[in-house]
Amino acid sequence: MKQTLFFGSGKFKKLGEISRDLGFTRVLLVSDRDMLTTPYVDQACRDLRTFGLSVEVFSNFSQNPDSAMVEAGRSFAEPLGIDSVIGLGGGSSMDCAKGINIVLNNGGTMSDYRGYGKVEKPLLPMIGVPTTAGTGSEAQSYTLISDSHTHAKMACGDLKLTFNVAVLDPELTFTQPKQATAASGYDAISHAVETWVTTCRTPLSALLSREAWRLLSENYERVLEVPDDISARTGMLLGAHFSGSAIEHSMLGATHACANPLTARYGTVHGVAIGLLLRHVVQWNASDSNGTALRYKELDPDLPETLSRFAKSAEFPLGLQASGVSPDDLNELAADAATQWTGTFNPRTFDVHGARSIYELAW
Repeated sequence: MKQTLFFGSGKFKKLGEISRDLGFTRVLLVSDRDMLTTPYVDQACRDLRTFGLSVEVFSNFSQNPDSAMVEAGRSFAEPLGIDSVIGLGGGSSMDCAKGINIVLNNGGTMSDYRGYGKVEKPLLPMIGVPTTAGTGSEAQSYTLISDSHTHAKMACGDLKLTFNVAVLDPELTFTQPKQATAASGYDAISHAVETWVTTCRTPLSALLSREAWRLLSENYERVLEVPDDISARTGMLLGAHFSGSAIEHSMLGATHACANPLTARYGTVHGVAIGLLLRHVVQWNASDSNGTALRYKELDPDLPETLSRFAKSAEFPLGLQASGVSPDDLNELAADAATQWTGTFNPRTFDVHGARSIYELAW
């Protein structure tokens, strides 16, 4: 699906105009609870109403939205007669917006759409407005929703889930706390690194991965040190978008496969889990004689060291033990990791034994 991108400082102020031009009249604005503490939800509502649109806000969900939260959004939206959806916030808000759009128009529950290409009926037109430089969800045809019973993350993909429009305004990332900037930014970095080496990478994904790495690696430490640097914020937001786009063509790998069980079992923030694991996955992959080590060096001659420096700048825990992971859980974590879809695209064959080795390296 074709996507139109509005990029640059001040573009958020055009949200009402953009929505009107797309033919929106009754909008569901999906923003998580934390977004209500920022000025952006009220600003979006005012702008939409200025252009004659009605808008209802759904915010009854949190980070790592689950299937029950999506169902609550469907119940909220169903009687409203909405004709459009806007996801405003981090990846959680945009993923929840996609999930609500699916079940509102196709029925069933999110578990029915796990996998790819299972959305049969058309969806309402959507706009994605990221307020974090992280997931790149605005660039992807996937949504990640946790199962409310098992807490396992379900990847649900379909071309219909591509936002019709993405609005990237770096000024919206100024309200991120430092910890959120660090976690979301490291997640974006991991997307660039993992898409660079997966088994299904393409020339296009490689182009996107390399440019994403350049932008993110040049600006990550700067944005943590000087959070009001608009140039650094701009570089991070565009880099996150490029790495999100790379996922569309290359998928991810063992880092995300090992990170998801940490979030499910311990509630570890996704970006922090990634920060604990990424450099160790790079080392584990590079130790295999499949050319991956050379490919990593093409991205950065000292990639593990660079990633370690970034993790230190982010003030992440030094290892799984320091983050509260019990050694008694490693076998079960590894078993869960081995079932994760992203692990199938890792450049080194990934199974329960590989997952256990990675957790031990990160211990």
